Amino acid sequence: MSNRWNSGIQDRNLKQQICEIGRRIYNKGFAAANDGNISLRVGENEVLCTPTMICKGFMTPQDLCAVDLEGNQIAGTRQRTSEILLHLTIMKNRPDVKAVVHCHPPHATAFAVAGEPIPQCVLPEVEVFMGEVPRAPYETPGSQKFADTVLPFLKASNTIMLNNHGTVSFGKDLEEAYWKTEILDAYCRILLLAKQLGPIQRFSETHTRELLDLKKNLGFDDPRFHVEDCDLCGNSAFRQGYNEQARTQQDSEPASSSPGSLQTPSSASEDETNENDANSDYIEALVKTITDQVMTAANSSN
Repeated sequence: MSNRWNSGIQDRNLKQQICEIGRRIYNKGFAAANDGNISLRVGENEVLCTPTMICKGFMTPQDLCAVDLEGNQIAGTRQRTSEILLHLTIMKNRPDVKAVVHCHPPHATAFAVAGEPIPQCVLPEVEVFMGEVPRAPYETPGSQKFADTVLPFLKASNTIMLNNHGTVSFGKDLEEAYWKTEILDAYCRILLLAKQLGPIQRFSETHTRELLDLKKNLGFDDPRFHVEDCDLCGNSAFRQGYNEQARTQQDSEPASSSPGSLQTPSSASEDETNENDANSDYIEALVKTITDQVMTAANSSN
């Protein structure tokens, strides 16, 4: 190992940055107990990372370890996280990525557990700074098979939901990687709160195109820039590798077809309307039955 990269592994400031991100994750409730892991590339074949079985809110620089791009531990007294293969797979396939944050932000993870796509065309900041958030299929964490689940979505995404697990976000530095996670969880929280008030209101096509023009002017990429006549709010990131020909049955169905989905005002079906009417009739009949029984009991006691 060259002295140049060895100095990166030994750099206390870089280690302090990882510990600071760990504290933010823990204080935000994004990682309970020993959950989550963080990594930072410091050389051509050297990556600093968090160790296994440690609370991210109370790490010190001495706790951190280092691995090569194949996952072999090359520094540190504590054992590296078993999920480092996910981080390394991202870094090897995205040379621009220097930092990766994986954790379990509760609101975003709720969407991942429910299998609920993240709606687009709802908030300007999310549309510009994040765009589509793909959902990788579940595999047992820690294996290369698990790490490979994100491969189809790395080309145009910096944040990925991991089904029944959590999220992984990445960028050119630790701040960028962490902010993606915080933005996503705040967005999912807003969606869940808004749904309690009523249907989710989406942008018009004109407003969406204005935001995409803004995004392009700021120098951000988006899969929708590369597809002609695409559905701007169609969550195409859930198609395999953004490939129009590789849609699954679940991806082809509108979000409103899944239980508990976040519907737009026009997505309620006639069947749902009839079901609601039937439920209303049932409740009315039940109230009448209970009232009659109470009145009968009252008259008998008199």
